Amino acid sequence: MKKSLLTTLAVAGMLAASATMTFAQDVDIGADAAAAAPAPVVQTPPPQQGQSVFYQVLFGSGWLGTLLWLALFGALGFYIYLAIDCGILVRPSKIMPDALVNNVQAAMKEGDVVKALQFCENEPTPMSNILSAGFTHVEEGFDVIQEAVSAAADLEVERIMQRLAWISVCANIAPQLGLLGTVQGMIMAFGNLGNGTPDVGLLATNISQALYTTAGGLTTSIPAVCTYYYYRNRANRIILQMEATTMELIKDLRNVEVVAE
Repeated sequence: MKKSLLTTLAVAGMLAASATMTFAQDVDIGADAAAAAPAPVVQTPPPQQGQSVFYQVLFGSGWLGTLLWLALFGALGFYIYLAIDCGILVRPSKIMPDALVNNVQAAMKEGDVVKALQFCENEPTPMSNILSAGFTHVEEGFDVIQEAVSAAADLEVERIMQRLAWISVCANIAPQLGLLGTVQGMIMAFGNLGNGTPDVGLLATNISQALYTTAGGLTTSIPAVCTYYYYRNRANRIILQMEATTMELIKDLRNVEVVAE
């Protein structure tokens, strides 16, 4: 009986010791986990599924940011329109078509200035406008004809260059809009940092706004600059050729006599 009692007490003591050790281990593990857990950080809700960072920047940068993006997209669209328009119009076939040159040349060989003038009036182009200015002053002498042709040529060249100048406007204004967006994004970012407990998600959006607007401005400006110089040089070559052809056609007006019917 005494042995049974001792045995029972020994088993109870062992069970109690085991429970105490298990509880102590659980307490230590809980304390270590609490110490390893990071401090809570205030974050913005994650973006919804399917929304990109650019979408957040586009619609999450305030009314000023939205206006800047509209201006950037407008500059890009206007540049594309001008590039296509100049690609169609700044060509030899549009400025000095071969059919017009051949018809006027044939009329001038016949000495028929009126017929040559009709060809120019039936096909309005920069070159036909220049030739018409000369043919309408044929009775006033060759010096007056040269002055009229020179004035008309300057006017047509200015019209062509004004069309090309709008591409240069897009090339200059796009990076300035991008820079304004960069400044706005940095102002918003530093304003967020000045609150003491910055919103990490909002800070990332502000910095993305600054970088995306810069990239947007350069994306429009770089090709616009290349396009402007390409079409300007192309127009200069065509204009030089047109002036040489015009002088070749009007040189026969020195000896042309107009007979009134």
